[in-house]
Amino acid sequence: MWKRKVMKKKARISMKQNYWRMISVCFLAAMLAGAYPSSTTFLGSQALIPSIERRVSAPFASEDTNSEVITEIVRRLFHGTFISDFMASPASFLADILVDLGSTSTSAFFSLLRAVNNFLTESWDISTFLLILGVIVSLLYHFFISNMLLVGERRYFLEAHSYRQAPISKIFFLYKLRCIAGPAWILFCRTVFQLLWGLTIVGGVIKYYEYRMIPFILAENPKISRRDAFFLSRQLMQHSKWKMFKMHVSFIGWKLLSLLTFGILDLVFVNPYMSASEAELYLTLRRNYVLSRSPRYEFLNDSYLEHVPSEDELLISKALYDDSRGPYTKISYFNPEQYPVFLFSVQPPFKAVRSPARAVRKYDFLSLVFLFHVFSILGWLAETAVHLLANGTLSDSFDPFLPWLPLYGIYGTIIILFIKKLSDRPVLVFLVNFLVYTVEEYAASLLIESALGLQPWDYSGYFLNLSGRVYVGGSVSVALFGCAFLYYIAPRCADHFLKLKKIWRFLLCFVLTVLFIADIALALTHI
Repeated sequence: MWKRKVMKKKARISMKQNYWRMISVCFLAAMLAGAYPSSTTFLGSQALIPSIERRVSAPFASEDTNSEVITEIVRRLFHGTFISDFMASPASFLADILVDLGSTSTSAFFSLLRAVNNFLTESWDISTFLLILGVIVSLLYHFFISNMLLVGERRYFLEAHSYRQAPISKIFFLYKLRCIAGPAWILFCRTVFQLLWGLTIVGGVIKYYEYRMIPFILAENPKISRRDAFFLSRQLMQHSKWKMFKMHVSFIGWKLLSLLTFGILDLVFVNPYMSASEAELYLTLRRNYVLSRSPRYEFLNDSYLEHVPSEDELLISKALYDDSRGPYTKISYFNPEQYPVFLFSVQPPFKAVRSPARAVRKYDFLSLVFLFHVFSILGWLAETAVHLLANGTLSDSFDPFLPWLPLYGIYGTIIILFIKKLSDRPVLVFLVNFLVYTVEEYAASLLIESALGLQPWDYSGYFLNLSGRVYVGGSVSVALFGCAFLYYIAPRCADHFLKLKKIWRFLLCFVLTVLFIADIALALTHI
């Protein structure tokens, strides 16, 4: 049997070996998948889509928070009852804080509540349609992106137990394997079952811990069936639910202390500590289960999570490797500090394996023009999607009519011209991206206001804002988006762009630039 103190001690040892990588993985999970919502609440951004979030509801923003949405709908449905009176009393203040700290404003549940609230208030109109669209988008994002990234996070922590150089990119490993449908279906069923059991309250708590190991099981074996995944999770947690509950309770002190640091302690210590502890627990439970040859133990089939092969073993395995099993024969390399991916039980299709994108590369003038437009359009799409998810409306900011936001295009150009030289130090890249975007957005706000006499955006309701022109949460999320642009989006887009003939590259850049200039001119005439 496992001991809570032993698990936490092993987690601390693992953290010492992989500290910065663990922080980075948890940060990505928090910002992209909505994990650890209390960590990002104080940034003024709760759960981002894989790009950017500047205008999403937050406890310190001017839009309705999750607690306000719940309060409004309860008042309307239970008007005149003691429930409505309680929601209006000061006693509900603590509950409101807990709701805002423990939830994300872009979740499907709160998107649905906003749609219902809007329908009760204004009946059916275009805003209700947009809110419903936001619910659909939020559900798709939750099941096909958030859940996949959370499984990837579990995969990283399982590998980090034995491999000191487990790559941060493991958080995306299901996408690299092109293995999405099965895990998405299993986690969808888990969500449905937990919601149904949650109606019984006690049953919901029990099932929460009973199903807790399903993401870890999927991280070890993404091809497992739904029936087997649920069965193994129940078996692993059969006599461990109460002990795991006590382990979670033991972190309450850290969580309270983190609130005093506005979530910073969560990001730099508590989240990696908790995740590493749960990974240690899973590895201990699966080890005991496999050694005892319990029912269906053969589906826990990744022995390399704990058995680190020697260089000789790797060479022998490589010599005996069957090319028909996977595409890693020619591109795999031996690093005793990393998991041997070519021996994993699930192999990606040949077309899915590509050489790593090179952040440090030269871009010609036409490529820079093309990437300026790419990042401008991606920025507009991200802003629009997040605003739809958070508020059920399209962006009402100072935007052009066509899908361009030049602020992002300029920022992306700066990244690939200057910041790419730091690409071998990703933490420093993120910090420089944060600083560059903060300065750029503040300067752009001042310039537009002085030239046109209007303030293009106002973040005065957000936490840690500077004169309403910039705020920490927005700069953090854009810096994260900038890292993705530098390390992956720009190199891949440039590769595809350079496959075109030169005349077509020139015409494409010319047309995009003409449309962009016309869009800016049209926007200025309507001010």
